[in-house]
Amino acid sequence: MKSFFSTGFIIAILLLAIFLVSEAQQCRPSGRIRGRKPPPGQCNQEDDSDCCKAGKMYPTYTCSPPMSGNTQAYLTLNSFEAGGDGGGPSECDGQYHDDNTPVVALSTGWYNGGSRCLKNIRINGNRQSVVAMVVDECDSTEGCDADHDYQPPCPNNIVDASKAVWKALGVSEDNWGGLDITWSDQCRPSGRIRGRKPPPGQCNQEDDSDCCKAGKMYPTYTCSPPMSGNTKAYLTLNSFEAGGDGGGPSECDGQYHDDNTPVVALSTGWYNGGSRCLKNIRINGNGQSVVAMVVDECDSTEGCDTDHDYQPPCPNNIVDASKAVWKALGVSEDNWGGLDITWSDA
Repeated sequence: MKSFFSTGFIIAILLLAIFLVSEAQQCRPSGRIRGRKPPPGQCNQEDDSDCCKAGKMYPTYTCSPPMSGNTQAYLTLNSFEAGGDGGGPSECDGQYHDDNTPVVALSTGWYNGGSRCLKNIRINGNRQSVVAMVVDECDSTEGCDADHDYQPPCPNNIVDASKAVWKALGVSEDNWGGLDITWSDQCRPSGRIRGRKPPPGQCNQEDDSDCCKAGKMYPTYTCSPPMSGNTKAYLTLNSFEAGGDGGGPSECDGQYHDDNTPVVALSTGWYNGGSRCLKNIRINGNGQSVVAMVVDECDSTEGCDTDHDYQPPCPNNIVDASKAVWKALGVSEDNWGGLDITWSDA
């Protein structure tokens, strides 16, 4: 049969596809702001903060670079104290914060509408590491006005940090102000639940599910480890059928699912309020790969009650999978139950 496509044409199409994917992953300016000269005394230049220049065009951003296990960023210096160059009280809690407290503001995209407010991140730089709490937004969408102390819009890759962060990283004070770093979300227990002994017949131990033990303290989490291209996780076994150890119908669609269908539940942080509901993820393990659909939450915030079949809260790194997933990964049935894997959005 005659070929209608030359090798060169096919290569061009592939290169175009790669370019489009690359473009989709980039964060480009959303607009520009024209600088205005600050009125006298209206731009605090503590910590070498910049003031807007009249007529200069400044890019604005609604996004930040994509997150990874260690996201590259630029560390800057800010005072979150009253009268400091940070301006008004912090966005997250309406409070000022002492320079000796490790706190940060994040560029608009990473601030993500406040979703990281009062949560900890880990910052790596100068061969040191420090945990700091997110208390404010470094606004990448606006600037050069009274509300922003006549400072330019924040670049899209900034972690704006208190003096305590710079000290913890061991940077000499004469070099404070700008440093290439990496950072990631820090996921720690949000609380604990005291176990209660299940009433007779109230904990389904199919698939070797655990039952709560009276008096034992179980950690709870509102977060999961940060996502990357291949996020490390622990695969467990669950039945999403009626009467199975998964309990009631799946959270995403209110339905039960056959054990022969590749479906999963994700720990609360990765479930992310249902944002992955009915979407596919790719699971890699045992030298194999399988695509499965997210249909439920593996609740990391509650447990040891009737609603959770008297099972403990889910750890924060779980992909709880149907038998079909285990079969697709080629794991022998006598080894089903626990497996180190990686996963990503498909």
